[in-house]
Order: sequence, then C-alpha cells, then structure tokens
Amino acid sequence: MEERERAARKRVEELQAELEAAQSQWDEWLIARRRVGEVWDAGEIAGQEAVAGKTPEGIEARTLATAKPGTLVPVWREGLSAEVLEPEYQQVMGLLAERRATGGQSLNCREITALLGLEVVPAKTEGVRCKLKRFVARGWAHESAPDRFACGGDRDGGS
Repeated sequence: MEERERAARKRVEELQAELEAAQSQWDEWLIARRRVGEVWDAGEIAGQEAVAGKTPEGIEARTLATAKPGTLVPVWREGLSAEVLEPEYQQVMGLLAERRATGGQSLNCREITALLGLEVVPAKTEGVRCKLKRFVARGWAHESAPDRFACGGDRDGGS
C-alpha cells in the first residue's frame, strides 16, 4: 500500500511539474500576444493620424495619405473605396452593399457564409464573423443587432 502511495505521489509531482511548465509557456504566449497587440494598435493610431492629414507631431501633412492595397481593413474615411481591401474582404463588403442597395435587411454571419459559397460550418462562419467585426471596428459596416451586419453609410462595396 505504501508503495502505491509513493508511486501516486511521484506521479502527482510529475504532473504538477508538467502543469507548471505548461502554465509558464502559456504566460509567455499571453505576453507575446499582448505585445503584438500593442505594436499593432500603435500602427493603427499612426495610420489614423495619417488619414487625418497630420504627422504624429501634429504638423499638417502636405499629401493626403491613401490606403495601400493589401492592407487588410484600413480605417474607413470619405472617398475610400472597397478596392483597397483584399479580394475576400471586397466580396463580403460587396454583399453588404448589394443588400443595402436592394433595401434588404442586415445579414448574419451564417447567411453571409452561405452567400459566399462557403460551407456553413463553425470554422467558416467564425472566419466571416472576424471579417465583419473588423469592418465594424474600422467604420466600414455596423452591427445593427447582435450578429446582424449592414453596410455603413456611404460605403459602396467597390462594385
């Protein structure tokens, strides 16, 4: 019986050491993720200042900054077309703009996933939801109700 107890204690100690190592690794990932987020946010703030026509020091810029093709989803501003978006983002924006033009109601993630011709499974639906949330965060679209998305004001969808 004592031998079983010793074996069990040894196994518990091994598992605790393994848990501590995993927790340490998890903490490192969280720190890295936070730092990447800070760098990403700093880049977006600088981009928004460029959009406003100001340098970080507040000096008026001489040229109007334009969004570079390939930027996932730049912050929307007057005169910015959906053509600056990646093709898959243009498709989603096109669906939202088409729905607005026909006077239809806002769409949910499952409907958009189906309209894009994707399999309506959680993995695909969540990918579409991520794109839509990014549109909302950057002013291209709005969430009219939880999980219902519509094209924002003057956005044309690039079509």
